[in-house]
Amino acid sequence: MKSILYAAIFIIFLSSCNSKKQVDVIVYNAKVYTVNAKFDTVEAFAVANGKIIQLGNTVEIRKLYSAKEEINAEGRAVYPGFIDAHAHFYGYGQSLQTADLRETKSWDEVLDRLTDFAKTHPDGWLIGNGWDQNDWKNKAFPTNEKLTQLFPNRPVFLNRIDGHAAIANQKAFDDAGIKQATSIKGGDMLIQDGKLTGVLIDNAVNLVESKIPTPDAKLAEKIFTDAQRNCFAAGLTTIDDCGLPYQAVEFIEKLQKENKLKMRLYVMLADAPQNYDYLFKRGAIKTDRLNVRSFKVYADGALGSRGACLLKPYTDMPEKSGFLLSDIKHFEEVAAKISAHNFQMCTHAIGDSANRVMLKIYNSVLKGKNDKRWRIEHAQVVNKEDFDLFGKSNIVPSVQPTHATSDMYWAGQRLGADRLKDAYAYKQLLKQNGWIPLGTDFPVENINPLLTFYAATVREDAKGFPKGGFQMENALTPQEALKGMTIWAAKANFEEQEKGSLEPGKLADFVILDHDILQASPQNILKTKVLKTYLNGEKVYEAK
Repeated sequence: MKSILYAAIFIIFLSSCNSKKQVDVIVYNAKVYTVNAKFDTVEAFAVANGKIIQLGNTVEIRKLYSAKEEINAEGRAVYPGFIDAHAHFYGYGQSLQTADLRETKSWDEVLDRLTDFAKTHPDGWLIGNGWDQNDWKNKAFPTNEKLTQLFPNRPVFLNRIDGHAAIANQKAFDDAGIKQATSIKGGDMLIQDGKLTGVLIDNAVNLVESKIPTPDAKLAEKIFTDAQRNCFAAGLTTIDDCGLPYQAVEFIEKLQKENKLKMRLYVMLADAPQNYDYLFKRGAIKTDRLNVRSFKVYADGALGSRGACLLKPYTDMPEKSGFLLSDIKHFEEVAAKISAHNFQMCTHAIGDSANRVMLKIYNSVLKGKNDKRWRIEHAQVVNKEDFDLFGKSNIVPSVQPTHATSDMYWAGQRLGADRLKDAYAYKQLLKQNGWIPLGTDFPVENINPLLTFYAATVREDAKGFPKGGFQMENALTPQEALKGMTIWAAKANFEEQEKGSLEPGKLADFVILDHDILQASPQNILKTKVLKTYLNGEKVYEAK
């Protein structure tokens, strides 16, 4: 009798096991921030065919499903995959192949790093990225005499941190055919004692940069895959790459079809006639990993190099006000053309004058409430009279919180106290439409999205300066910051129905962290590490 009873129990057990639905991944014993409309948290979810199919508590999900991969999160926090709403993915990959000049403390340190790099990279142009004279004791722009002495027969080109200025040696000038300073619309060639210093600002940068040979296919693939590896390790699953040529899009498509490039990319094509012709003829491009429906336009330069276009002169250099990079007529024509073809316009605008010009053009084209989601990238310094121009036509301010904590040491010197109050004003900008996408602008800033979260909410540097935070009236709440890195960033890309939150039917892009950043202290936010990153339900990164 007992043997019959045991057999019956065993059969019931087997049938209960067999009744479980097979899925690809189960996450359980977690604190899952769904970032849905109610901002619910749950304990578990199941993934099949690259999408979330159900969320619930641990007992419920494990009772209903069995999976090839079951992840016991041990109470850790799980978030939607982070989305960087403004970056330079390809540019970051390029920077990994060049001399790293970030966080140098002097021009001499730049030269030392460059000399070391040249020993292991002896051929071709010598390229470096990331110097910032604002971090040096002598905050004046460098001059290129020592650069020319060190490398008399090899062209050298060193990008400033913001990409809006560079310094080149004499060999690079010779190769570019530059013999003397010339007047350039939207750019500047700095002169000292009647001689070129080697420093180029904004549109002048291209005079030399255009002479650098383009990477071959092998190097281009390495550029993309190296960038992907580091971005997955940072918990990023979608990146907005701002300002690429159409040829780069075709190469991305090739790498994605070969499954060499898995990162989801939202690509803005650069403001150039051939790019407009290409996309207008082909039409918007949309797969689950690539979205091309927008154009990146530059209104002005950067604040650090005084190329940002201001309504009144710079406080620390009264003879300069910055400049627009093109005539207003160009921006008007481009806006009309993009609107006529129903694409998205995304414009870099740093200074209050550049923001005013572009906001007025946008409003004249959009004519009030709409869902075209035209974006102002950076919206860094906005005149207090112009904030409502965002809300009037649903213009999206796309901001990068780490710019505030990088610039706060010297931004007041450039702008003065009154203008500074309306700079990096993320809370004021959030109020315009009720949502705001966040990015980093990497490689200008670090790729780490947790630094975005920290800068948006704490508004201090890693050492706790300034105590109490920089202009905390414009800090975001932890919930707002997380939304800015997930669902609101997805919305800026017209992708909120497929990603940005963990809900049934959405893509299974998620990240597991070792700290709950919404509950962590500021110092613990900075210590937080990504444990695992999943894209489409596939593990693409695991911490060692």
